Amino acid sequence: MDGNSRWAESRGLPAWVGHERGVAALRAAVIAAQDWGIPALTVYAFSLENWQRDRSEVTFLMNLFQSALQQQLPELQRNGVRLHFMGQLELLPPGLQQQIAACSAATAGNSGLLLNVAVSYSAQHDMVGAVQRLAQRVQEGSLAPEQITPALISHALSSAAVTAAVGPPDLLIRTSGEQRLSNFMLFEAAYTELCFLDCLWPDFDKQQFEAALQQYAQRQRRYGKRQQQQQQQQ
Repeated sequence: MDGNSRWAESRGLPAWVGHERGVAALRAAVIAAQDWGIPALTVYAFSLENWQRDRSEVTFLMNLFQSALQQQLPELQRNGVRLHFMGQLELLPPGLQQQIAACSAATAGNSGLLLNVAVSYSAQHDMVGAVQRLAQRVQEGSLAPEQITPALISHALSSAAVTAAVGPPDLLIRTSGEQRLSNFMLFEAAYTELCFLDCLWPDFDKQQFEAALQQYAQRQRRYGKRQQQQQQQQ
């Protein structure tokens, strides 16, 4: 979800206005995903690298995140949304950590859209942690090196609960005209279709979302196979 600050700057507004409009765009995207029966939606809310931003902006974002969770929880509950969070959550302010834990517990039994929020997240750091945990098991003798597989690594990532429920992501949408993954779900996105949009995140609406899905629907996903082989297997 990229481009909040640039959206505000282009209109002569303070950055916080762009972030607030970004929350509204996220709410609309969640509603659209529910309406279309999309089983899971992962959003990149705050990267591990974002901690390097100006302290006042980071503080505002943490407060906005906490207040948005508080305000949106009743609606998410009514709609059966299940919340999941991934990243280095221990770096977040204590109040936000408590809010995340409360929201996760409150929605754990819901069976609707699985909304996965990446906050204080780095795919590289996540992979390093997964590998270290597997290496520890090898050192302890409970795992042999040759037993380490892509599936085992996937199960050790912080996205494991989401992947187990719905599989790896089918489509990755990035706004603001940037064409890079920016350390987001690098392992999980091995065969994910990529869609780069020029619009800034606050301008991302249901029409933009639908256009990205239509673009995805026109692609042929071969997973390294030839089209004839894929048809034979189907």
